[in-house]
Amino acid sequence: MPVISRIILLLAVFLFVGTNLAWAGQEEDGTVVPSATTQAQVDWTELDEDDQELEVWDPLEPFNRGMFWFNDKLYFYLLKPVAKGYRFVAPEPVRESVGNFFRNLATPVRFLNCLLQGKGHDAASELALFMINTTFGIVGLFDLTPDDMVKPDAEDFGQTLARYGTSSGFYLVLPVFGPSNARDAVGLAADSLTHPVPSPFYLKMKPLEVAGIQTYETVNELSLDKDTYESIKKDELDPYLFVRNAFMQKRAAKVEK
Repeated sequence: MPVISRIILLLAVFLFVGTNLAWAGQEEDGTVVPSATTQAQVDWTELDEDDQELEVWDPLEPFNRGMFWFNDKLYFYLLKPVAKGYRFVAPEPVRESVGNFFRNLATPVRFLNCLLQGKGHDAASELALFMINTTFGIVGLFDLTPDDMVKPDAEDFGQTLARYGTSSGFYLVLPVFGPSNARDAVGLAADSLTHPVPSPFYLKMKPLEVAGIQTYETVNELSLDKDTYESIKKDELDPYLFVRNAFMQKRAAKVEK
């Protein structure tokens, strides 16, 4: 079967399953069961409750709520328990060094998108930090950013597309990856070509190896999280809406920088 046909078939399966999971993710009174596995990708503490609420185009809401429910179960029954066990056996300095390593490893993504957006100063800063942390920081395990230096904002291809006038499009919740939108989903696929782990041009890892490394990165990030998502589930009447609006607000703010 051609690759394009497989992709179309996979999307169709996700749409079908997601729609049915949306019904499964509801109580008998119609209340939606909260969901998400996204605190590893979104820093909810950056959301200002006083920010003006964006109008979010969400035509795939049944599918999105289904994926939200799926990610929620994945988080609570697999990722978070593993992260807690990992937190118990690995000291925080070790986990922070692992986080530094993965951030350093993703430099090609940020560097290239800085160049594509015409941010030469930020691109030079990314390259300088990469060289310093890779050498003196022992392959990025230690972040040696000077105290008087402001780190460049993390750029990705979704922001690059926005830079050249591409709208965010419809809201989309991806299985495992969490909240996104049409533009950022394309950006995610493009960035995977420049990130050393999933890219077919660098280390040329097998899919299972890529999945294992990316899962470890997520577990490490969750082990450093202070149960932010649990607080959202406890305090918000409809966490789906909170996560959706928080994500779209943050992405809009990053694009404007």
